[in-house]
Amino acid sequence: MDVARPSNRRQKNRRRVLVGAFALIAVAMTALGVSRLKPAAPLVQRSAVMVDTVRRGPMVRDVRGVGTLVPEDIRWIPATREGRVERIVLRAGVPVTADSIVLELSNPQLEQEFEDASLRVKAAEAQLESLGVQLQNEFLAQRAAAANIGAEYAKAKMLAEMNDALAKKSLVSTLTLEQSKVDAEQLAARDGIAREQLASYAASIKARMAVQRAELDQARAALALRTRQRNELVVRAGLTGVLQVVSVEEGQQVAPGANLARVADPTRLKAEIRIAETEARDLQLGQRATIDTRNGLVTGVLKRIDPAVQNGTRTVDVVLDGDLPKGAVPDLSVDGTIELERLVNVLFVGRPAFGQEQQTAALFRIGADGSATRAQVSFGRRSADKIEIVKGLRDGDQVVLSDMSAWQAFDRIRVQ
Repeated sequence: MDVARPSNRRQKNRRRVLVGAFALIAVAMTALGVSRLKPAAPLVQRSAVMVDTVRRGPMVRDVRGVGTLVPEDIRWIPATREGRVERIVLRAGVPVTADSIVLELSNPQLEQEFEDASLRVKAAEAQLESLGVQLQNEFLAQRAAAANIGAEYAKAKMLAEMNDALAKKSLVSTLTLEQSKVDAEQLAARDGIAREQLASYAASIKARMAVQRAELDQARAALALRTRQRNELVVRAGLTGVLQVVSVEEGQQVAPGANLARVADPTRLKAEIRIAETEARDLQLGQRATIDTRNGLVTGVLKRIDPAVQNGTRTVDVVLDGDLPKGAVPDLSVDGTIELERLVNVLFVGRPAFGQEQQTAALFRIGADGSATRAQVSFGRRSADKIEIVKGLRDGDQVVLSDMSAWQAFDRIRVQ
């Protein structure tokens, strides 16, 4: 028969308590250690992000934009008078010279005005000729009358001189002498008046002829205007180049001032580049530019900056000074890069997704073991694809430039 031993039972209970206590302590310590562990750094594939190395050296500041090639010499051909398009001689894309006929218009009212102006010129010419003959006849008659008075004066003067000589010899009476002197004086006055009238009439002839010539000149000017307008119904290119646009169709009625066609010189092209307004503040005339036509590069000079902002961009004109690549035609889409300045011996890196000029941002800096930690970086001046480093990085550091907002909750990642 087995007998219970109290001392063994107490020893077993104590052992159980100790084991349980140790187990609880181990569980608590394990939980505490686990709670203090940092979360595992997420893994990012290097091929999925853009990585660049910080460098020190020269840096070119530039801005980029998109635009098109446009001709420097463009001529819109307007309609000078209302008319109807009778015939389109040339279509868009055809090379033209200044005298090339593009299209022909018709205007019956203008034809009638031209005929009326021609008749008015003929009538004014006939009136001028008739007035010239009339005034010449009147002048001759006036001249004949003055000549008669002059002859009578000469006779009276000779008679007075003769009577004076005879009176000295007492051959004529004093009364006869005085009468001959009075007649001579009277005819002398009439002869002077006749000469003045003849001179005045000659001056009046010039004035009346000038009035009639002015009327003729006015009629001729009206005819010249109608002739020019009539000739403009035959629309010519007016510029050597390529006919780009014919904006009317046959049979169409056009109003004065309407654009009929456009001619441009394709050998002289410039680039119109649109630059974002936030990047256009440092643009200055005379800066060098490079235009990419996607079939070659051509250099140029910035010649005009649009003072107004449209749709968030400013348009600039770049005059090209190099030979155009093949395929460079008007309205071709191009990319433009304008050089702002050259910086010497600066620390720079590729432009990150959210890096702004003169601001601070956090970038992931990659260590030798592939782990990347956040670093606060202060930026300076920026370019189209690079930005200056003021503080936070050193020469040779590798940083992630891509948008890392998906990992904003992590201060450390692994890049491999």
